[in-house]
Amino acid sequence: MIIEQLYTGCLAQGAYYIESEGEAAVIDPLRETAPYLKKAERNGARIKYVFETHFHADFVSGHLDLAKKTGATIVYGPTAQTTFEAQVATDGETFPIGKLTIKVLHTPGHTPESTTYLLIDETGKNHAIFTGDTLFIGDVGRPDLAIKGDLTERDLAGMLYDSLHSKIMPLEDEVIVYPAHGAGSACGKNMSKETTDTLGNQKRFNYALRAQSKEEFIKAVLEGLTQAPAYFAENARLNKEGYDAIDEVMERGHQALSPEAFEAAVNETGALVLDVRDAADFAKGFVPNSINIGLHGQFAPWVGALIPDLKQPIALVTPAGLEEEAVLRLARVGYDHSIGYLAGGFAAWQQAGKEVDAVESISAETFAQNYGKGTVVDVRRPDEFAAEHVREAENLPLDNLNEHMAAVPKTGPVYIHCAGGYRSMVAASILKARGFDNLVNVEGGMGAIKKAGRVPVVSEIGSH
Repeated sequence: MIIEQLYTGCLAQGAYYIESEGEAAVIDPLRETAPYLKKAERNGARIKYVFETHFHADFVSGHLDLAKKTGATIVYGPTAQTTFEAQVATDGETFPIGKLTIKVLHTPGHTPESTTYLLIDETGKNHAIFTGDTLFIGDVGRPDLAIKGDLTERDLAGMLYDSLHSKIMPLEDEVIVYPAHGAGSACGKNMSKETTDTLGNQKRFNYALRAQSKEEFIKAVLEGLTQAPAYFAENARLNKEGYDAIDEVMERGHQALSPEAFEAAVNETGALVLDVRDAADFAKGFVPNSINIGLHGQFAPWVGALIPDLKQPIALVTPAGLEEEAVLRLARVGYDHSIGYLAGGFAAWQQAGKEVDAVESISAETFAQNYGKGTVVDVRRPDEFAAEHVREAENLPLDNLNEHMAAVPKTGPVYIHCAGGYRSMVAASILKARGFDNLVNVEGGMGAIKKAGRVPVVSEIGSH
């Protein structure tokens, strides 16, 4: 028996490869098929099934391409409706994989079709559960993403309680829990950094499983939910209705464009110029009107939160050697319309004598010297801001910046900061592209500001 978790940090997502006796199954695959195909080929195995725990909202799954390339059957749980060929399993139905058995446990709540897959070993013993977004390590799936018609988030939360108590909690404590997500995913609110655990530990320590009543559970899981990222609904639709083949998307986006061709393509298509270099490199110079979302961060979720149209043409500026990765990571969340990348990167743009722009970026020490001489904008989440913030700062969370630009002054210096410098440069680039020329990025964010110790920081319990 082989069980491999393929964890992708950018999306905090876990896919699973299971193999026995030359037969394999993949659960909740990401869009790129190569990792799964290579594993099967290496072991001389055939991928027999692609199991989907639900219609994912935070990424585009690889079920269609993987099934097309392997002949595998796509399996969903009860009530799922797709526009492509798939087997909609019944509750309790079993699927053989070599000497192993996968049993379908319908666990609605996160979504109506949400399903947990129970792995039974060759001796007939319950070995593991692949819970999708039903049960995480330290949390459960948010029940507010699949509200339709008369179905409310309270209804779904109640369904989730019933699913957990009737299908999952009665299983043995030693059963291993393999969830679809970990800390950093917007599909829950209290997920652990651990990506697997025993069910027994979760019964003891997961706040949601310790609720003493359904009403207590509903209150606990609904409390403190943040707004779902804007792209979630579109990704769920793509997973349900279909999408372009990943090979086509990669070929379309992996086109090297000279500075002249890049500029012409942007003008012709109205493409958004997306610069995925690190914030420090971007600050020194960039193609005018570029948006900076660094590849070395939570790239895909921020793209999804800040670029509302999945069909938006995108022209890429990347570090050398990361062009293909940038196209792929866009495709993972449904941004399939990359038109190419700047050959030679930003250096080639400079060498061609093209117009460049920059964002002033200062240290926390310099910020302290200038404190009180302008507006301070904190782009962290409201909970981060409430815990502690620079006195007199305004909180304009990056997630909602597009809707609240009118609150940013156009005169006097505007000092922008976040926790560590990633989000503040994203915000600065967006504002710069919208005509704000009075921006100053504070390097190192709140961490550096506190370390410098020269600017008053206040919190919910006073100042220090």
